[in-house]
Amino acid sequence: MSAGFFYSYHLGWTRLDAATLLGDLEAEGLRPVHPVTGRTVLVSLDLPSCGARSPVTREQLLSLSGLQRLQEVGFRLWVDGGPDLLVRIRRARGGVVAVEFSVGELPPVERERAVSAIRRTVGRASVLCIGFVVDRSGATAGTDWDGVVIEGSAYLDSWPDAVAVREEIAAGHPQLTVMDAVTISPWKVFGSAVPSL
Repeated sequence: MSAGFFYSYHLGWTRLDAATLLGDLEAEGLRPVHPVTGRTVLVSLDLPSCGARSPVTREQLLSLSGLQRLQEVGFRLWVDGGPDLLVRIRRARGGVVAVEFSVGELPPVERERAVSAIRRTVGRASVLCIGFVVDRSGATAGTDWDGVVIEGSAYLDSWPDAVAVREEIAAGHPQLTVMDAVTISPWKVFGSAVPSL
């Protein structure tokens, strides 16, 4: 599988935002409950125990995903009872929270379904979502996406499928300001996959 990803960036993140996001993802067929065991699991992101899984209740997941006491949390989502992907919610710069979906873990058909579902979910929260990045192949995984989306300061060495930023970020970014974009309020969206979003 590739290192493909979908990152979204949010302001004012709370437990309620986590609950709304999770509910919207579940409505799209992406569920935190294992299809066989019926368990929801946290995934350790710390180096000593990276990948270790701990079962939690839905309420515990929502509480932890609100990042009231933690800097980051990881958990798995299952695509319609089939394959799963890692989700990481973390504090980024300037009070922004990044929600990272590792869509590259999925087979192609499920990956496209997940990307579409995540994009629709992010669109419902567009007032608080300041931008997103879609890179199905993971070719731009080394890019400082926090710097691009939040601050408009980092350069792009290669191009993702799509990157959406606020208009003021696009206008001030030396590469984005000269590129063609599609306006999908409240973002300027750049990249080859814009029509399919």
